[in-house]
Amino acid sequence: MNSPTPTFAPMPDAQGFFGPYGGQFIPPALKQAMDEIDRAYEDIRQREDFQQELAELFADYVGRPSPIFHAKRLSAQLGGAQIHLKREDLNHTGAHKINHCLGEALLARFMGKKKVIAETGAGQHGVALATACAMVGIPCEIHMGQVDVEKEHPNVTKMRILGCKLVPVTRGAATLKEAVDSAFEEYLKNPQDYLYAIGSVVGPHPFPKMVRDFQAIIGREARAQFLAKHGRLPDFVTACVGGGSNAIGMFTAFLDDADVQLVGVEPAGEGLDKPGRHSATLTRGHPGQIHGMACYVLEEAEGVPAAVHSIASGLDYPGVGPQHSYLKDIGRVQYQTASDEEALQAFMTLSRVEGIIPALESAHAVAWAMRSAATLPADRHILVNLSGRGDKDADYVADKLGL
Repeated sequence: MNSPTPTFAPMPDAQGFFGPYGGQFIPPALKQAMDEIDRAYEDIRQREDFQQELAELFADYVGRPSPIFHAKRLSAQLGGAQIHLKREDLNHTGAHKINHCLGEALLARFMGKKKVIAETGAGQHGVALATACAMVGIPCEIHMGQVDVEKEHPNVTKMRILGCKLVPVTRGAATLKEAVDSAFEEYLKNPQDYLYAIGSVVGPHPFPKMVRDFQAIIGREARAQFLAKHGRLPDFVTACVGGGSNAIGMFTAFLDDADVQLVGVEPAGEGLDKPGRHSATLTRGHPGQIHGMACYVLEEAEGVPAAVHSIASGLDYPGVGPQHSYLKDIGRVQYQTASDEEALQAFMTLSRVEGIIPALESAHAVAWAMRSAATLPADRHILVNLSGRGDKDADYVADKLGL
């Protein structure tokens, strides 16, 4: 049996706040549904049969633990610090998303829900949730922006093969924010029978806590693996940040290790000086509210969410997880950026130097690691959460680069 996930106490408090961020900024009817989910989650996570089933699925279905790979050729080419990759791209369905999707699908079964609803950006959450719902036998409905439907066609095909109902969203920018809006609207039609399985550490309490807890296995494994192999911890741990689930999953195990510098990498898109053409929420945003939570938000002057952009569909979101917002304010995590161009360069470099094709989302963290490694001595170590593989992005990148 796995023990309950450790947390950086007291995060969150009983009302779901991480400092001033998080909470439940939602209508009373939805609050009742969220509180029901919280009670069910706190019940099920303490049960030995649930923890045992989840542990067995992680091992025999997902293929955990995912390994850590020392990117020796890349490190040598850069001539600086050593880069190591936590290979979440090797998980079943190709990314970290399966970690929390299994937990959410099991929770839905435990609660007797008749349908699971979710949003997806790059499609990895959609594929993972469709996979988990197929395994537990619960109908699944995924809302996805039309722009992302066209951009991430391989994942769209997988979702349909897995039997989920795919709902293309054409309103507004037709990307991740609009997919979230659409999925929430469908969920509100019948919250008694439906479970909204949020795809990141965002939204109203308890989802930032719950998704973090399911994803924290990444960091627990990585910390033990690195320590066992090297007799020490890495100097830097880094991960890309959109909503922030893969990053908080990696960071949680290292929060009390003061000598480990934690770095979240946001999408600078086409430039931080170009409003609407980046998604660097923590870098350029301000405290606000979106999708039922308080967090950093990119907003227009009138207070509505701003247009955002990233070459990585899973990162183009104008909000961010409330725990990331709090960790920024207290200085425990440093949030940096990588541009579309840097992410593309990292995507191609890792592919051709190490034979690993990363997701464009993950390539942002690889880009930061490459940029930083060259400035550090060879005895320093950077651990990157390689959160997903780039099968879904291969055709898009090939077309963009004329390959």
